[in-house]
Amino acid sequence: MNPTAEDRVPVLIVGGSLVGLSASLFLGRLGVRHLLVEKHSDTSRHPRGRGNNVRTMELYRVAGAERQIREAASVLADNHGILQAPSLTGDDQEWLFKEIDPGGGLARISPAAWCLCSQNDLEPVLVGSARALGGDLRFSTELISFDQDAHGVTAVVKNRETGDHTTVQADYLIAADGPRSPVRERLGFGQTGPGDLFHNVSITFRAPALADVVGDRRFIACYLTNPEADGALLPVDNEADWVFHAPWHPDQGETLEDFTDERCIDHIRRATGVLDLDVEITGKAPWHAAERVAERYAAGRVFLAGDSAHEMSPTGAFGSNTGIQDAHNLAWKLAAVLNGSAGPELLATYETERQPVARETSARASARSAEHSHPGYAPAPGAGGGRQRGVLTVALGYCYPRGAVVGADPELPVVPDQMRLTGEPGTRAPHMWLQVNGDRRSTLDLYEKSFVLLTGSEGEMWRTAAKGAVEQFGLRLDCYLVGTGPDDDLVPEEGADWAEKHGTTSEGAVLVRPDGFVAWRAEGRVADPEATLREVLESLLCRS
Repeated sequence: MNPTAEDRVPVLIVGGSLVGLSASLFLGRLGVRHLLVEKHSDTSRHPRGRGNNVRTMELYRVAGAERQIREAASVLADNHGILQAPSLTGDDQEWLFKEIDPGGGLARISPAAWCLCSQNDLEPVLVGSARALGGDLRFSTELISFDQDAHGVTAVVKNRETGDHTTVQADYLIAADGPRSPVRERLGFGQTGPGDLFHNVSITFRAPALADVVGDRRFIACYLTNPEADGALLPVDNEADWVFHAPWHPDQGETLEDFTDERCIDHIRRATGVLDLDVEITGKAPWHAAERVAERYAAGRVFLAGDSAHEMSPTGAFGSNTGIQDAHNLAWKLAAVLNGSAGPELLATYETERQPVARETSARASARSAEHSHPGYAPAPGAGGGRQRGVLTVALGYCYPRGAVVGADPELPVVPDQMRLTGEPGTRAPHMWLQVNGDRRSTLDLYEKSFVLLTGSEGEMWRTAAKGAVEQFGLRLDCYLVGTGPDDDLVPEEGADWAEKHGTTSEGAVLVRPDGFVAWRAEGRVADPEATLREVLESLLCRS
């Protein structure tokens, strides 16, 4: 084989689904040139992966894509909750939960909110946003092989339409190539966890009359529990188009060919309780629920992200969200190493931080599937148990006790029992509303392209320290004084106490990473702010 062309890019992304496309968006926002290859000819066309949690929407907000995503998701904007019932026509109806954010308490801790946007609607938004930032996205292009050495990665990709081969020279490779990841297999990484949990066939169908049966029950999903025809019903447009997840048992010899249109129609009719429902089957796609986490996330210059690194039960929509957040964590670290502000050892903290999050989250996802009695899932005796609490804590309150943080409590639980967004190192920085040049902005809107040092009205010495750090390390570090004084940069909304919310004083400081996590905190005045900040940054950036 003789490659016919050659490309040179800092980062090669393999896989153009949600995680790969998000990596492209995040790298593009940071000005990192990259190439993405995806073997399929286009984005997903089958409705799936619709739950985007509040942390993911925070990331898309800062990346400038939130508005377009919500527009793409507008048809399901009023759908909330999970319903469980033997059928849609009986009286025995139970809401496992009716509101994602009962009481509206989420607004106190985040400027964003959950968003129900199916993968087939979300991916085109990400493609457009990534390309607008200069991302080179090539569909119908498959990774054939790769090798790496101390200087970079050499990959060969194939255009599946023309058969042409291209050699790609990259500094780093991100493998977002799915649960059967050829890159992970090539690296020889094993996986931990229970493995396969259950299998479903996702059936898309048209049934306009079903909207009248559903009525005003605007659910995210309805688990239908007829033992002879169970499954999960999901709306696509709340009118004519729907999705039904039917249990599939390949371990019992059942094949995909067994799911004929006639069988699927009969199953949907019995499950919904509408035996004369007019149903038109429009598509079928198998999917597999599993709990696995890769034993390693990186080897040299190659990194796993998303399903290649971890598989999770779909209940709670944790899997894709965890993968998108993988990409965000990795993007700023790659940017820092590529621009020379950080040493390459910073990239080792990607696995240190993200692998424990995946292990904890995947276990919570399986437990939630047991709690909800997800169709097709027969957990081992004793698995699951009572109602799961703290779903928001899993989605938003996870921590990095170790990694690119200074002063974090190493015994801090990766997923604590209660939300602790109080400015502790290793946690997502607190949200509070500010007035910035007459505009209302969240503190979270400040965190993307630089480290940010926040201090109070009496913290002018920290501004001087930040200037010294910029000169020494050659990195972008934005310093803001928060308060109501004439020299302050950011004005909190009336009644808000910046120092109290961040666990410090007006003479202290909080250093926040580009991904919005607290890297370090000084709770009060220190003897030598410049020396202190220099020491912290040397540790964080692996420059010592």
